[in-house]
Amino acid sequence: LRDDRFRIRFRVRAGLNYTPNDWASFGVRFRTGYAEKQQDPNLTIGDGYHEFESVPIGMDKLYFKARLKFMDGWLGRNTFPFEKQNELFWSDHVAIDGVYLNRKREMNASWIDHIAYSGGIFTMLNSYGTFDNDSFIGIVQVTTHHLNKRLRIFPTFYIFNNMPDIPDGNESVRFDYKIAHLGAKALIFEHPKITLGLDLYQNLQNYSDIQAIPDKLKDQKTGIVFNALYGSLAKKGDMAFGLDLTYQERYAAVDFIAQNDWVRWDYSSRGSRDGRLTNYKGISLMGGYRVSKMLQVKVRYFTVEQLIPYGPSLENGNRIRLDFDFRFF
Repeated sequence: LRDDRFRIRFRVRAGLNYTPNDWASFGVRFRTGYAEKQQDPNLTIGDGYHEFESVPIGMDKLYFKARLKFMDGWLGRNTFPFEKQNELFWSDHVAIDGVYLNRKREMNASWIDHIAYSGGIFTMLNSYGTFDNDSFIGIVQVTTHHLNKRLRIFPTFYIFNNMPDIPDGNESVRFDYKIAHLGAKALIFEHPKITLGLDLYQNLQNYSDIQAIPDKLKDQKTGIVFNALYGSLAKKGDMAFGLDLTYQERYAAVDFIAQNDWVRWDYSSRGSRDGRLTNYKGISLMGGYRVSKMLQVKVRYFTVEQLIPYGPSLENGNRIRLDFDFRFF
């Protein structure tokens, strides 16, 4: 590890759910993290830019949830509610504001266990003008379970409308994403537990007429992620080992919504602390051990290389990260 990359970081989250009856509930949660770093709830001990400031704590959940016989959903601010198996497209820490609906159906067919339909509309930037001028996200997903729930398939379609190229009000242009996603996860063995996953992303939007996008990036719209996991961390004494391979072209995802674990590329030179986490290929290795019901330890190694350079040379990165995850209950 380089000296300037050795950091001790922490995060705190606390929430409350209130259920007045069997069909309605309210939820709220607070977390640490700077407001301008939506992908990252962590705080760095000794951060030179924030010495002697109070701990930044914000609200990342505030929603009303209802469950009916044929459908459930929520309205407000909540974490990402759709099926996914990693953070390479959408970080777990990026909350969204809007409305979400979901319907599940049990199936009697021999080839399918059950099917779920879900969708939602979420706002990103409100211009207080016409709806078409706002930055919003529309998502629809179909999830099916097969082979006694050993195989899960979840095709998804995303519409990102009028999204900025640089977050936090520093954009030079806004444009759309139309991303088709096919995800699948399979349980190969029960004992020992081995699972495999695959995600394919394709942005269908045409960027040929957008002058602000360099020609070398206009067709960079494909993403592929493969992951394998041995073991689990469900109970005390469990161990797990994981492998992730990723290839994410520039516009296969919105780069300031995706994870920021693999590498620390950001928009600090453009006035934003959010990460720019696409346009790279890489490998991640993970080993984990559950010490107790409340404590688990993970060590992860990342190696990353940029696909197309933005400047005169390719960026890359190698990181080792040690996580102690402690829960009070």
